[in-house]
Amino acid sequence: MKRLFTLTICLLLLQIVHASSFPPANSKPHILTNYRDTIVLPVINKPVPVTGPQRGIYERRLDSIHKDIPLDYNEYVQSYIDLYMHNRDEMGQVVGLSKYYFPIYEKAFHDAGIPDEIKYLSIVESKLDPNAVSRVGATGPWQFMFTTAKVYGLNVDSYVDERRDPIQATYAAAAYLKDAYQEFGDWLLAIASYNCGKSNVEHAVEKAGANDFWSIRQYLPAETRGYVPAFIAMNYVMSYYNKHNIVAQACNFSTKTDTVMVKKYVSLSNVSQALKINISELAILNPAYRRLIVNGSATSPRRLILPQVAKENYAALYNVLNGAGEAVPPQPKVTYASYTDNKPERKMPAHHRVRKGETLASIADKYGVEVQDLKVWNHLKSNRAPVGVTIKVANGDEPSANVPVGQRTRKVL
Repeated sequence: MKRLFTLTICLLLLQIVHASSFPPANSKPHILTNYRDTIVLPVINKPVPVTGPQRGIYERRLDSIHKDIPLDYNEYVQSYIDLYMHNRDEMGQVVGLSKYYFPIYEKAFHDAGIPDEIKYLSIVESKLDPNAVSRVGATGPWQFMFTTAKVYGLNVDSYVDERRDPIQATYAAAAYLKDAYQEFGDWLLAIASYNCGKSNVEHAVEKAGANDFWSIRQYLPAETRGYVPAFIAMNYVMSYYNKHNIVAQACNFSTKTDTVMVKKYVSLSNVSQALKINISELAILNPAYRRLIVNGSATSPRRLILPQVAKENYAALYNVLNGAGEAVPPQPKVTYASYTDNKPERKMPAHHRVRKGETLASIADKYGVEVQDLKVWNHLKSNRAPVGVTIKVANGDEPSANVPVGQRTRKVL
């Protein structure tokens, strides 16, 4: 009787384990789950080994697209391929967005002399979303932390956050990766350092006594162990998505654009009205302008991306860009970019007294800034808001950028 009881319990436990190892029938594990302000890349610790003809197909396909970066095939890479392929609609959106963003990346990488295939890393980082923000403040399509952004020449102030600019951020990412490659002499290690910092890779290399990713993988942070396989998997998916019934979805904004250089302060709402373009589309094309204002000047003109302008609208555009109509005052009432059209305008104070129950995240949301900005401006070492203390909520003196790049705090992917 005891044996029968024990056998019954074991069978029940096996059923429970088997059921819990799979998602519900109506659920999907998203490739990059966007919570409120976090991007999460699932970490796969125990992949299922791949055998038989399927393994040979994937190996041959990866080998056929190999260029400068080794695209090794193993069960970790296959697990991420399976994960991405399970999310066909989400990948279809990414493929559609790539038609706009990849030409930008390709030019920047060509200019910097780094491999073209690194463009797929931005999908792992952000799903090509220029407004993506991690829980620790890494921002933009290439997920730069505040300090690293400053080191690599990206401007972040109350008007502009160039971490969100696909052009500027890509050149900065290319510079970082080129620096890392020159240090490690291996592109997969350079890519790993983009996730966890150069110092973590250096320590892993020392512990392993080797200088390739798969040899040092066990000594890297858990996120980074999956980060490089995810990058290799994304190379496969973006090259062979049509073999897996993934259909590219059209972007919800114009991919045929014109670029003008602006030498004054110009409100995107004025441009929207003059050209009869939805302001949300202008915000998508110009994500770096935090106040929906292009803060150009004669000495530092700013780039404005527009859907291709019909000739009959040239005069209206000229008037907006050259002072005709309503001018933008030096300290305007502004609405922070949130891709909605009808939020009330408000003056933004420079300081805020922290009340009980408030967090740095809620204060950052209230004033349209980043948590990382608040920490830098107020010399805070944690994410806790000091109750009763008055803190800066607008950029005053520029913080120091003299922090080693490899010591940045990385996001959770």
